[in-house]
Amino acid sequence: MAFDGRVLAGVSVLAAVVENGSFVKAADVLGLSASGVSRAISRLESRIGVRLLDRTTRALHLTGEGRLFYEQVLPHLDGIEEAAILASGSSKVVRGRLRVNVDPYFSRLVLAPRLTDFIRAYPELTIELLTSDTMGDLVSEGIDVAVRFGPQSESSQISRVLLQTRILTVAAPSYLEKHGRPAGPSDLSRHACIQYRDPLTARPFGWELQRGKRIVPVEVSGPLLVTDVGTMLGACLAGAGIAQVMALGIQDLLDGGQLIELFSDWPGETFPLHVIHPSRRHPAAKVRAFIDFCGRIAVPEA
Repeated sequence: MAFDGRVLAGVSVLAAVVENGSFVKAADVLGLSASGVSRAISRLESRIGVRLLDRTTRALHLTGEGRLFYEQVLPHLDGIEEAAILASGSSKVVRGRLRVNVDPYFSRLVLAPRLTDFIRAYPELTIELLTSDTMGDLVSEGIDVAVRFGPQSESSQISRVLLQTRILTVAAPSYLEKHGRPAGPSDLSRHACIQYRDPLTARPFGWELQRGKRIVPVEVSGPLLVTDVGTMLGACLAGAGIAQVMALGIQDLLDGGQLIELFSDWPGETFPLHVIHPSRRHPAAKVRAFIDFCGRIAVPEA
């Protein structure tokens, strides 16, 4: 079958619609009218013989066939973009728009305070930060790169561990003054512990402490269950209970005495921070630059 350049043009319009979430926003990016974008999608659907988008008055979504088609063609679009950059002699120029799905905790405590450095380094780049408790589908949502805590499932995505941050058991001085300090892990069962609900399982994360190869699970309870790490940290600082938190980003609270680490002799439990991007042979320069930046600012604990 001869190559039809009109299909490539239609695919470019489809990518703009998916990345921007609407015909109107895609039209602004492409310099077309919303009706022109709609007609381009209709022509593409006619040429390939499947419906790609489900349209309603409030939203649009890729159909099952549309999602499969988009996932297959997107790497080729990226390849064309990379080829054009290489041909222009600008393969190292970081520019365009970068869409990042980032963990809210990492974004607030680690990324945001340093982001100005990245913006100044790459003035031709615009960044869209999407904070979310879950990563979602990077391809269908038009995400270039994600930064997430926790183990990552095996998939076609490329995942790199940036660091392993320690898990600390902490409490505010006001809580310890009122309820006493637990002498050991087993004493936690008699204290109010702030629990965090795993967004993937909808169950509270289990507590454990680790020293070398020894791992001690701990049964905990308390009146407060949260779904946001920042809220858990704030409640702990206010004296609501004992919490297990990541060491990343809270050293100033420990140094200032606002939080007390309870079991420094149990330092073994860690939690990974990953950077993830869709599987592509040559990640765009903007993606490589952001990954390298995150690697520099996410310094492993000693």
